[in-house]
Amino acid sequence: MTERLPEQRERGWRAYIEASLRLITRLEEDLRPTGLSLADYHVLVLLSEAPDRRLRMGELADRLVFSPSRLTYHISSMEKRGLVRRESCPQDRRGSHAVLTGHGLEVLRSAAPHHLDSVRRHFLDDLDDAEVAYLDRVFTRLGQRLRDSDRALAR
Repeated sequence: MTERLPEQRERGWRAYIEASLRLITRLEEDLRPTGLSLADYHVLVLLSEAPDRRLRMGELADRLVFSPSRLTYHISSMEKRGLVRRESCPQDRRGSHAVLTGHGLEVLRSAAPHHLDSVRRHFLDDLDDAEVAYLDRVFTRLGQRLRDSDRALAR
């Protein structure tokens, strides 16, 4: 049998897992009336912030932490709803871009106030500025370490 975590670390880990699962569930539920999933919303945000509202599919998969096949399936679903379109990459015939459509931008703008209200109610309103800054530091560092590890594994 594997050695257990020290009690405080075990409690912290379990509290994180359970709270994050509940948070994601609440955010998903609150987005449902907009017709978007949390993943849809994140795709739209990433594309809206990208130059020319487009990202290479590989970069988008990396940012979403999706496998290429999962992203292809997800983008196909969003294409059918007119939220995004795929375009071939002129520099690399094998690659393609996901591009935010005008309709996708409208849907994002309509959903954003509802989503941001949900984020505030279920997450930010319970934290003070110092706690938010601490979470930013911790998860930025952890995210970078995990990205670096993913890249090392891919080599």
